[in-house]
Amino acid sequence: MAVVVGIGTVKGAWFARSEDRRSWSISGPHQRGWEVTAFGRSPGGDYLLGTGSTWYGAAIHRSPDLEEWEQVVAGPAYEADGGRKLERIWSFATAGARIFAGVAEAGLFWSDDDAATWHPVDALNDHATRDRWQPGLGGLALHRIVVDPNDPERIWVAISAVGVFATADGGNTWELRNNGVEIAAPGDEDDIGYCVHCIVPDPANPDRMWRQEHRGLFRTTNGGVDWERIQEGIPGSGFGFPIVRDHHTGRLFVVPLESDEYRTPVDGNLAVYVSDDDGDHWVASARGLPTEPAYVGVLRGAMDGDGLPAAGVYFGTTGGEVYWSTDRGESWSRLPMTVPRIAAVKVLST
Repeated sequence: MAVVVGIGTVKGAWFARSEDRRSWSISGPHQRGWEVTAFGRSPGGDYLLGTGSTWYGAAIHRSPDLEEWEQVVAGPAYEADGGRKLERIWSFATAGARIFAGVAEAGLFWSDDDAATWHPVDALNDHATRDRWQPGLGGLALHRIVVDPNDPERIWVAISAVGVFATADGGNTWELRNNGVEIAAPGDEDDIGYCVHCIVPDPANPDRMWRQEHRGLFRTTNGGVDWERIQEGIPGSGFGFPIVRDHHTGRLFVVPLESDEYRTPVDGNLAVYVSDDDGDHWVASARGLPTEPAYVGVLRGAMDGDGLPAAGVYFGTTGGEVYWSTDRGESWSRLPMTVPRIAAVKVLST
């Protein structure tokens, strides 16, 4: 079955296509020179691409075919006199006929006209804790949106370096969901300051979630009300960015880095760690990855799975390499290209 993978970098986007997940054709760069930080699909099926620029700010672009792109004119925007700057589009997620976008400076926006016009989710953007939100090293970003596939009113979002928020009423009210996680940025109060890097749900039961955090790896079975640490077998402190779960087998994938100070693989050993017991135990999977020291990282949006029965997993590095596996991470191959620093890897169609 054909697979299309989007690769977003600090200097544009590339698309890798394959009919058999063995040989690939690659096109790009698209949006040349722009920082591409997110990919998605509109409820109507258009491809979406999120960009950022130090000079021009953030924008959403759309395409029916990944070839011809147009900018969404009425994209997410803060009020001009509100004191907030829209820097990047970090994530997309659909909830029924609606689509959400997470952005930096951290905020959430929604559209109900197939991504043509966007509106702020004021209850989150102006949350009672907002004046105490602080950025992580990568900025103040809402970078993950999880929607309950059985109830689109139930949504979780992840914000660095603030924490996980949840709503059960479509975004009208929000509450923090960080109990059991160690604060990364202590302040006068301990309700925020959690530098969550990624969350991934069990699609069959989104109350079961896994969390790659600044302070390690965690799991919840009650929708984020409580979290428990799960990192037996992970080297170093458990610091890392992405976490991916295979839809069919439940296998989890992470890429540990040494620490928040040294954001490279422990001892230069680039490896994906996998778990087949919901995160209780982890083992390294590095066959086909560099055997020489590789001091590159994998950012929070730079890993994804394709959801096909023979699980495909894809990740890109800060050094511009893209690796893929079609055997649940037992072995890895590299795409024949090197691109600029990779911020996003997303399976766009299968």
